[in-house]
Amino acid sequence: MLSKEELVNLVLTDVDAFNEEVKNASGGVDLSEMDFSNSSIEGANFVNVDLTSSSFADAHLTDVKFEACDLTSVDFTRANIIECSFGESVLNGTDFSYSKADYCNFSDADMAGAVFQGADLTNSDFSASENLSACRFDEETIWPDNEYLPDDFDAKYSSDLSSLQDADDYESSEY
Repeated sequence: MLSKEELVNLVLTDVDAFNEEVKNASGGVDLSEMDFSNSSIEGANFVNVDLTSSSFADAHLTDVKFEACDLTSVDFTRANIIECSFGESVLNGTDFSYSKADYCNFSDADMAGAVFQGADLTNSDFSASENLSACRFDEETIWPDNEYLPDDFDAKYSSDLSSLQDADDYESSEY
């Protein structure tokens, strides 16, 4: 198996060879903490790859498959993400702030703690994603139509935190 650095170089220079390496890897591939920032990647198959704490900041990603991946704490800030699949991946704490995700599929992806501040998600499909209600977003986040969102998800931003506060937590104390 190639080193992490060799695999990163391969995905940037010969995506077909990279896809073959990942396909032939037994037990998955570890590309955690790797830097793909400012890169342009098209047609890569990150299937069953650990990308924990990696960065795709300012990257341009087209038709990339992030399927069954651990994308915990991955940085996708300001990335342009087109027709990518995140199926069955863990996106806990993944940061999509100010990115554009166009025609992406998040089926069965665990979205708990994902950050979408200022993101444009207009044409992406979150309808079968999990834990989207546990993500963070702001009034600048652009969500897709309701048919592409889980039934229990409220895409309206509210800065009113009073609904989250428990009255018992704010009883007077003796400090």
